[in-house]
Amino acid sequence: MRKFLLLGICVSFLLPAIAQAQQVRSSYFMEGSNYRMSLNPSFQPTKGFVNLPGIGGTSTELSTNSVGMHDLFEVFASDDDYYNSDKFYNSLKNMNEANIHASTNILSMGAYKGKGFWTFNIGTRVDAEGNIPKSMFDYLRAGDPNYWDTNFDIRDEKLRVNAYIEIGGGYSSAINERLTVGGRAKLLLGAGNIGLTINNLSLSKNNMGNGFQIISDAYLESSVKGVELEETNGYVTDLEYNKFGVSGYGAGFDLGANYKLTDKLTLSASLLDLGFIAWSKSGTQIAESDKNTTLTPGSDYSMEDAENVIDFELYGLQKKENKARTTSLSPTLVLGGEYAFFNNELSVGLLSTTRFGKLHNHSELTLSANYRPNTFINASLTYSMLQGGDTFGFVIRIGQLMLGTDYIYLGKNSNHANAFVGLSIPLGKKKE
Repeated sequence: MRKFLLLGICVSFLLPAIAQAQQVRSSYFMEGSNYRMSLNPSFQPTKGFVNLPGIGGTSTELSTNSVGMHDLFEVFASDDDYYNSDKFYNSLKNMNEANIHASTNILSMGAYKGKGFWTFNIGTRVDAEGNIPKSMFDYLRAGDPNYWDTNFDIRDEKLRVNAYIEIGGGYSSAINERLTVGGRAKLLLGAGNIGLTINNLSLSKNNMGNGFQIISDAYLESSVKGVELEETNGYVTDLEYNKFGVSGYGAGFDLGANYKLTDKLTLSASLLDLGFIAWSKSGTQIAESDKNTTLTPGSDYSMEDAENVIDFELYGLQKKENKARTTSLSPTLVLGGEYAFFNNELSVGLLSTTRFGKLHNHSELTLSANYRPNTFINASLTYSMLQGGDTFGFVIRIGQLMLGTDYIYLGKNSNHANAFVGLSIPLGKKKE
């Protein structure tokens, strides 16, 4: 089973939550939309709303720094021969990054009350990041260890996954005619957190030429209730999922403000996902490697073992004493500026987003052209400069229906992909 183990764990374990993802950034300057509040809690929609599961907003987002989306899907869907494709291999970088950031709306609603706008939401969040060195693919392509003519030195292979449920309440209010501020407080129920670090994995033929040696420096932290580390001969060989449960509790905050500098120029800023989750000792399992072993053909391993050698047993992980742990969220800084003209029917905007991940920091600069002839129809066309490339996006809103993408799909070599469709139910009176 020569599969992409580190990201395979992430996708197979969290696939139900990846079906929906966080709001597209191209909607940031779409006046009146409630969806853009997830990017800045100070924004206020035209009127109150209710978003139900499914129709309330469905999206996906994936990104890599090397292979295209087609290659990424083939890694999970195809057999082992895909690794032998020179075209795939030549597209790899020395360090290959893959990211999944998703959120699911279970229920959200908002309404004007008193001097401000109140919101309530229940949803799930998943943040997953992986680093896979090219040397791992050298190993995957090597085949039968009996015929190795080289040694393998695999370093800095990492996986970080954080999944939780959030229950939040928010409020935004106009301080004066120009300044509006808002915030959201969130109770976090930890569904799972996995951290796997392979500092070094060395595989080489021994001096006698009749076996190979494994030296592993690896560390695993798993805080997932209902998931057990399975052992064989004292080594961790698999993750066994039994049932869903909450294994940690925490809190988070979103803060935002927008200021009308002139009648035509508006500046805005927000800081999202400030917070932490404390994981319980009973729901946390720790494993660490202590392995310097020589295996010989026939007695210590079979060809079947060689085909599955990328499994956990390769890393020589042994269970250690469980302990409580605390992890932080991955915050995002959002900065925006918008200039309106033609009686506010047209505007241009510039948006900067920087996400501070556990393995990668991602920055994106987006230029947006926005058309809003009335409160019923809004449209935005965007151009984004990413780390490692650029892309176009669009969003259109007709009444309470909105759809769009930050990254228009340009073929199977695209490194980024997302899409959004949402339908809100209006609630209450329009904003005065």
